[in-house]
Order: sequence, then C-alpha cells, then structure tokens
Amino acid sequence: MPSLRSPGLLTPPTEGPRDPRRLSPTLPASQAPCPGSDLPAATRYPDWASYKLGIFICLHCSGVHRNFPDISKVKSVRLDFWDDSLVEFMSHNGNLRVKAKFEARVPAFYYIPQANDCLVLKEQWIRAKYERQEFIADGKTVSLPGNREGILWKRGRDNGQYLRRRFVLLAGEGLLKYYIKDQDKGPKAVISIKDLNATFQTEKIGHPHGLQITYRTENHTRNLFLYHESGKEIVDWFNALRAARLQYLKMAFPDLPEAELVPFITRNYLKQGFMEKTGPKQKEPFKKRWFALDPQERRLLYYKNPLDAFEQGQVFLGSKEQGYEVHEDLPKGVRGNRWKAGLTIVTPQRRFILTCPSEKEQHEWLESLREVLSRPLTPLPLPGAPTETAQSDR
Repeated sequence: MPSLRSPGLLTPPTEGPRDPRRLSPTLPASQAPCPGSDLPAATRYPDWASYKLGIFICLHCSGVHRNFPDISKVKSVRLDFWDDSLVEFMSHNGNLRVKAKFEARVPAFYYIPQANDCLVLKEQWIRAKYERQEFIADGKTVSLPGNREGILWKRGRDNGQYLRRRFVLLAGEGLLKYYIKDQDKGPKAVISIKDLNATFQTEKIGHPHGLQITYRTENHTRNLFLYHESGKEIVDWFNALRAARLQYLKMAFPDLPEAELVPFITRNYLKQGFMEKTGPKQKEPFKKRWFALDPQERRLLYYKNPLDAFEQGQVFLGSKEQGYEVHEDLPKGVRGNRWKAGLTIVTPQRRFILTCPSEKEQHEWLESLREVLSRPLTPLPLPGAPTETAQSDR
C-alpha cells in the first residue's frame, strides 16, 4: 500500500513505529511544485498538506486553506498523524495532478497570486479553483473579458471620504469610466486602458479589499483608491481590467507573443515608504515624503501623503550608460534632518538627496533602485514611455 513513507512522499525513520513528528517530506518529479500551484517552487520541503485536495502547501497557503474547511482540510506533515487511507489518497493525487485538473484553463490575463500578495487575492484564487471550479477542462468559461459595470467605493480626492461611484469598463473601446451618480449621463472621468495600472494596496488604503488604479493625465499620475465589500467582486474587477489591458497590448503589439505581453498587463510597486528629501540646491530643509517606485515605467514618484491623488514630483530612472546612478551616502557637507541613513540618486540633470528612517530601509531602497537601473531601458516599447527626468520641488 502506498504511504507517506514511500519514496517521493514522506521519509520517516527506517525502523520502529511511525512517529508523525519525525516525518520529513520530499517531492519527486510527479509531485513537484510549479508556478500556479499552492506550493511555491522554492519550497522543496513543505510542512503542510491539504488531505482533502491531496496537495502539499506552503505555510502562507496553509492559513488560507484553513479558512475554507468546506474546500480544504489541512494537516501538518511533521506533527499530525496520517492514517493509511490519507496516505493512499495523497499518493494518488499530488500537486501536479491536482493542478492539471483545477488549472486546465486559466486565462492568460488571470492574476495568479504569489507568496507576498494580499489575502483577498489568495482567497479568491483558491475559491475560484476549488470551490467554483472556474478553470477545469469541462467547466464554464470565465466570462470576465468584455464590458463590466458596477458600484465601487472611491476615495474623494480632496476630503478623503469613500463614496459610492458607478464604474463602467468598455474593453472593446479600451476605456474605463466612472460616474458620480448612477443616473448621470456624463462620466466624471474617462480613463484609457492604455495608460492604466491596477494594484492591490490593502495596507495603504486600510481595507482588506483595497485596490489602487493609476493612470497618466496631463503629465501627472492620477491615483484612484477603491474597495468593495465583496472580495470576489473586487478581484473580478481587477481581472477584468487585466483582461482589457491584455486585449489592448495584443492590438498595440501584434507581432509579440502573448507570453511576452503578460508581464506588462499590470504591475506592483517594487518598493514604497517614507523618506525625507531636500531640494535641488541641497540647502533646503528636508521634508518627509511618501515614495513609490514603479519599475516598469522607471519612475520614482513622491507624495506628501500615501493617499494623495497626484504626485508632488517624480524622478525618471534611466540606465547606467546614460549617467544614472545611486550611491549609499550623502554629499559632503549635507546632513539630514531626523534621519541619517542617506542615499543619492544621480541623473544627468541633478542629484536627488534622500534620507531613510533606518539602515534597513536604506539598504532596501538601494537594492530596489539598483535593480531598476540594471534593467534594459525598453523591454517593451510602451507608448508614452518617458525619456527625460520629470521633477518638482514642492
């Protein structure tokens, strides 16, 4: 009888009674984790398993699976007891076999959450796969692409209050509109899908379903902060926007394969946080600002507050060959206000002097900025990509 002690499942002590506290999991090729599974590819020795689905899962996913006992039931590989029937069930299933069944038709636009993503993305991914079975081979096609209309709560630009707004997505026209009142004939804003990005920002927005939409308008980046009470609704909106974005990219770049376009559908900030900055003369008082690093557009944007509708300024980050650099220090004679861990961004036009609240933050910013500088300048010829440094001294 197959058992978790069999090669490729669990390797216990060679002699004596089975002690679940001493079991050590190993995964053969048939059980190996892969992108899109509930087990990250880097996890070679998982500590958890869903004995209702027959898969090994990582620590992050185990917590999500426990929230849905009707879908999945979780045991510790090392600490819990495994009877023979469960061992046999695990041996007949496994990550790749379960993935082949439940992820047979995941649309290219559909966002598959990673370990660091927010809880609502993970929850809805697991529900979509195992509860609603949206991606099985004989299931119904996910009907997200196309037009979408609904109510979302939007943060006011000036008063900070969240109010109901009607949003309308016209994927065929490449437009997203929103209206102040349901019966309004004209939209408050018309947003081109070409310039749109969507990213979950739950901590910054202060809501577990918080979604940030950004788009370019009049040489500025406009931020919309949204949420919906339903996790499914907000994730469906997110994936509908991704579907519209992929449709636009296919039209804009017809010669590129779909796989090369997918990474450019939406993007997360590489790093965000507070730093203090001084002005171009390096003699102005240091002021606390919220910074967000957009790796795709190679922009470091800064705001007075994290939930500002518009940035106060931005720095375009070109390549090292063009004279862009970042240094782990401050210029001689320059001292920060409260924070002493400094860094200097060098552009062909000027130097940006910044200080971080800790050395840890300093090292993270340096690593992130250097990563952007080391990337190819134009991995995809996106329309409207900046070629010069944009800046503001406010």
